[in-house]
Amino acid sequence: MTGQPGHAPTPAGVPRGRGSLGPVGLVLAGGVSVQFGGALAVTLMPRAGALGVVTLRLLVAAIVLMVLCRPKLRGHSRTDWGTVIVFGVAMAAMNGLFYQSVARIPLGPAVTLEVLGPLALSVLASRRAVNLVWAGLALAGVFLLGGGGGFDSLDPLGVVFALAAGAMWAAYIVFSARTGRRFPQADGLALAMAVAAVLFLPLGIVESGTKLLDPTTFALGAAVAVLSSVLPYTLELLALRRLPASTFAILMSLEPALAATAGFLILDQALSTAQAAAIALVIAASMGAVRTQVGRGRVKGATPSAITPARRD
Repeated sequence: MTGQPGHAPTPAGVPRGRGSLGPVGLVLAGGVSVQFGGALAVTLMPRAGALGVVTLRLLVAAIVLMVLCRPKLRGHSRTDWGTVIVFGVAMAAMNGLFYQSVARIPLGPAVTLEVLGPLALSVLASRRAVNLVWAGLALAGVFLLGGGGGFDSLDPLGVVFALAAGAMWAAYIVFSARTGRRFPQADGLALAMAVAAVLFLPLGIVESGTKLLDPTTFALGAAVAVLSSVLPYTLELLALRRLPASTFAILMSLEPALAATAGFLILDQALSTAQAAAIALVIAASMGAVRTQVGRGRVKGATPSAITPARRD
């Protein structure tokens, strides 16, 4: 999940063993925060609508990140601004499509389908025959998730939105990495978040209007922003100062399972045996693809950013 965490190598002298439990815990806490924030967003949708929730999340997250990062607006080239704007567009589209999906299908299956975007990017980037195995596992998972290929138990439109969100997640990874190379620290992320918030504001106003100004609705939207964007980004940034990027990438592959757990605990969204097996297959495919990229990186000297998936915001 990039111009976000993924570029910081593990400092020399940091103990591995028991010392690694700290950063691993931070990454897992960030993942739990993201998925429980998503579950909270689903409960907020009857009050503000899917587009309204996305608007509140992006707006509050943009304000917080702009205040914390205070990015410089001068001294950037036209290419720099073009990159950060495309990054913001991808971020807005990814969030909008994903929230349209979870408004129609359970959180666990939605995240599982969305993860196929980064997984496909990883498989294509590696270009190794073994990735046919991971692609096959992922397709088997999709087949199971669809109840034998027909998606009888899931809203077809929700499935389409989740897959489209996955495609935007892949674009997000590409442009977040490019933004990270052009802007220091998290400046590019803050600016892209502001672009995404500005783009989505008219949509949120059209769908929800004055509902966005309701104090309770705004407070819940702010909580979604903190849980889904600000807090996990901060935790992962701290973790990656002591955690290898490859380990971070594998931990990120657990997001579908965390999403299913959040959906069950908060939204009472129980999974069938087939859906649970589907999620397990996609997680296994994602982990396998990451490990293949790690091995390729060791042979060719790839940087950590080349093998680390990005946290969506």
